[in-house]
Amino acid sequence: MFKTLREKFTSWFKKKPEEAKPEKKKKVKKIKVKKQEKEKIIPQEEAIQELEPQKEKEQGFFGKLISKLSTSTLTKEQFDELFQELQITLLENNVALEVVDKIKEELSKDLVGIEIKKSEIKDTIIKSLKEAINNILIDSPNLLEQINKKFGIFTIIFVGINGSGKTTTIAKFAHLLKQNKISCVLAAADTFRAASIEQLKTHAENLKVPIIAHKYGSDPAAVAFDAKKYAEAHRIKVVLIDTAGRMHTKANLIKEMEKIVRVSQPDLKLFVGESITGNDATEQAKTFNESINIDGIILTKADVDEKAGAILSVSYVTKKPIYFLGTGQKYQDLQPFTKQEILKNLGLE
Repeated sequence: MFKTLREKFTSWFKKKPEEAKPEKKKKVKKIKVKKQEKEKIIPQEEAIQELEPQKEKEQGFFGKLISKLSTSTLTKEQFDELFQELQITLLENNVALEVVDKIKEELSKDLVGIEIKKSEIKDTIIKSLKEAINNILIDSPNLLEQINKKFGIFTIIFVGINGSGKTTTIAKFAHLLKQNKISCVLAAADTFRAASIEQLKTHAENLKVPIIAHKYGSDPAAVAFDAKKYAEAHRIKVVLIDTAGRMHTKANLIKEMEKIVRVSQPDLKLFVGESITGNDATEQAKTFNESINIDGIILTKADVDEKAGAILSVSYVTKKPIYFLGTGQKYQDLQPFTKQEILKNLGLE
């Protein structure tokens, strides 16, 4: 999922320190070049330069950094100039601007005005990048432990815009609960979208878990309320509430969601967004967080997300953890989010 960024990072560090040492002065051989029927003697090195691109253009971020350092200390002006390449790459990969600024701030602390041996520059940059990204990402709690620790019913509401994968994610999470011998009931509180109730019912039948559903057009808050009552009566541990996809730009739909939250009083409010939508997912998460104060995030389609900007951005912008990544269409394709896995995919672990 981090193929593009990983390849970029690799290219930045491909030039080794020893390759940047000044070359020994070579003897100049002369070759003959015909020009307008007259012979002209030019140095061989100049002839090669006319045929090959300059080496500086091939160096990448790391090679340029070494060549810029005439001493062991990097100035702020030099760093700002060099960081432009990294900044453009991150923005092209849908990393939010405030996250890019944070990475720049962290790198600047470790590199600017500090004496660094040229032989240690590569390791220093990698360590600084790793620490910067590690500080951006937020560790997610173990959700299964959270559920088991609470006495009584544990209620989770899933929110997000249309098409983000909420219903499928709920089914995946119900499967995860079953695998860990935790009972659950589904609440079909999306009473607006056509076929939404049937879709959740199909998942409930496949997973053999109960579902509470009303007619289309009924009050979604009432569905959530009835599901909790059912869980209490049947000693079911977890209530999973599906909701209609709310466009984050529609104030009236957001207010309806606030009512569902008020009635159901969930223990956890999870925003579900598509990682492939990049900055859109980040903006959506910000709006939902401002409206209902989400507790965490699940990003779907992470398996086809080559840019990975949302994964690096959404948690930092909302200051909320990513709990899971959706990595496929099967029930078992719900991967717990870990910082270590992200750093590994970026080639920094």
